[in-house]
Amino acid sequence: MEQSVVFSFFLIFTGAAIIASLALYTRQPLLVAYILLGALLGPYGAAMVTDTRLLSDIAEVGIIFLLFLLGLDMQPSHLYRMLKKATLVAVLSSMVFAGIGYGTSKLFGYTETECLIVGISLMFSSTIIGIKLLPTTVLHHKHTGELVVGLLLLQDVIAIIVLLAIDSASSSDVGPVTYIKALLAFPLLIGSAFIFVKYILLKLIQRFDRFHEYIFLVAIGWCLGLAEAAQAIGLSAEIGAFIAGVSLATSPIALYIADSLKPLRDFFLILFFFSIGASFNLTLLDDVILPALLLAALVLALKPVVFKLLLQRISESSQMGWEVGFRLGQTSEFSLLIAYLATSTLLIGQEASHLIQATAILSFLVSSYIVIFNFPSPIAVSDRLRRD
Repeated sequence: MEQSVVFSFFLIFTGAAIIASLALYTRQPLLVAYILLGALLGPYGAAMVTDTRLLSDIAEVGIIFLLFLLGLDMQPSHLYRMLKKATLVAVLSSMVFAGIGYGTSKLFGYTETECLIVGISLMFSSTIIGIKLLPTTVLHHKHTGELVVGLLLLQDVIAIIVLLAIDSASSSDVGPVTYIKALLAFPLLIGSAFIFVKYILLKLIQRFDRFHEYIFLVAIGWCLGLAEAAQAIGLSAEIGAFIAGVSLATSPIALYIADSLKPLRDFFLILFFFSIGASFNLTLLDDVILPALLLAALVLALKPVVFKLLLQRISESSQMGWEVGFRLGQTSEFSLLIAYLATSTLLIGQEASHLIQATAILSFLVSSYIVIFNFPSPIAVSDRLRRD
């Protein structure tokens, strides 16, 4: 029997409320609770929620809002300086983790192509975990935030190139022209966004600023509109949303917009973490558990060390290097997307795909524990570490 979206939402949010209460009583991270709920209610658990693909598509809006809100908190001059500083760190760290993933999967007998895809999936860190667990209103964490954001954005650019390459392996429509088009259109999108904000959007907001509902609608429309524009030119919706936020960051209205959209962002992010747990095929766990445990352990142990060493080379302190390293010490939601796309184009088999997924989920869970129990975050279980 086909389930309605309303019934699925009822199960997800009622279940999330119950399991979140238990998590808080037992001092567990809420992100872990949402993933566990997905595994329990999803098609490979109790099968009470079966259309996880639809929920995942809806949940992607949460990532878009997350990047939009992040952009609202970033001054363009600071962002530009940080991107220049972090480029070498992003490129070198990506190469190191790609090699680790390739070599480790090779030990377990995967094909050459599968080893390459597994290696690529380890290159990136989670935008959601990195940003959601980062305080946004404490001034002395501002530099940490700039470093984390700069590295994640550069990784996003690398991920887009990788996804285009994977797509081109099975499609004649993707070629060098696609890459050149995206490369040229990127600065055009940035320039157009700032011009539109300066001469049209801000004037509209200033004229009708007493209508809060109007500001709310304009902000959502601007965010999603630029996200769609970015996708149309070969970039990601997340990058478009981030540009939309940065283009508004210098406006006094940015703080109000950010506060207004936070509940909406959290709504979609609950769906995102639920869909991660629900989409994993538990019946294949026995086939991938050993390599997944090893890969996750290597990611969790080595990412903080590598980022710390590389950040020290660009004059960051050891303490800053460790904190940024631990906050980025997991794989990424891009890893899940790479696994899905590589499987759909027959570049890798189901076992290799589930190896990537299992590694991502394990690293998400353990990394969340590490950050929440050791560093300031908005959802820390300790009052001493909780920061908005």
